Amino acid sequence: MSTDLARSVRAVADAADATGVVDWDGVAEAAKGATDAGSFTLSTSERAGFADDVRAARSGLRETSGVAFPLPDQIEVQNRHHWIDANVATFTRVMRPLEQQGGGLFPGVARSVNTGTMAVTLSFLARNVLGQYDPLLLADGDETDHGLYFVRPNVRRVATELDVAYPRFRRWIAFHEVAHAAEFGAAPWLSTYLERRMEEAVESLAEGRFSRETFRELDTAMTAVEGYAELLMDRAFDGSYADLRRKLDARRGGGDPVTRLFRRLLGMGMKRRQYERGAAFFEAVADQTDIETASLVWDAPENLPSDEELDDPERWLARVV
Repeated sequence: MSTDLARSVRAVADAADATGVVDWDGVAEAAKGATDAGSFTLSTSERAGFADDVRAARSGLRETSGVAFPLPDQIEVQNRHHWIDANVATFTRVMRPLEQQGGGLFPGVARSVNTGTMAVTLSFLARNVLGQYDPLLLADGDETDHGLYFVRPNVRRVATELDVAYPRFRRWIAFHEVAHAAEFGAAPWLSTYLERRMEEAVESLAEGRFSRETFRELDTAMTAVEGYAELLMDRAFDGSYADLRRKLDARRGGGDPVTRLFRRLLGMGMKRRQYERGAAFFEAVADQTDIETASLVWDAPENLPSDEELDDPERWLARVV
């Protein structure tokens, strides 16, 4: 494992002299110092394999869902440091309202603590994220921009840990992430919907209050996003997947005590609940009707299931269909 903890310590210490609530350059430096970048040497065949996986996923998901959607503008095979850089940019955008609130009574001390906390968070995630569909929420560019990332060293490591063939596991991850692209392609309104609620949520925290309704709407929408993707990937994947599903579900709840603690602190238990609850909702709707009916959820914001309807799909069907 190749890390440089001294680099991390220097970056956090130097954050006291920066500006803003978080020194984002320091976050990137500290996170990368604490994280082994991982191998990034792709053979010609492996690079072609990633491209083929994404194309196969797009074709299979289009056929299964009946939704035509473009592939992301950015399709990148990354190492862990590349992923950290991409997500520092995302966090910088999302946390902008907090940045505008100032640094508190002891800004240098608070900034160092905030910088160190964000660096630890991103370092942990960079070692565990397999793939990511990024709709580039709150970005300043073209609203159609979005990206698709594969963290190659993590995909290879987890394939080995789960004892599954790397090409097959890589393809499974591609289907999951491209399923998210299908959702945002089917619902042009979804990015704006999530952006507004993210802004409201962060602004409420910056003002020292907790907007329960906004966070509930975000949680419900993300539960739909994760659940629909689970439904599509299972029904579109061009191969057997029962063992992959079982092993990945076990991985989401497993790990050593430290890993489980980090997952709880980072809300990853909530994300697992979103997967499971959303998948159960869409499976019930699709089994009772069909995938085209389940896809009606993306026709308009009003079609999103409510928190209560997620646990009672027939109520959603009675209201929407």
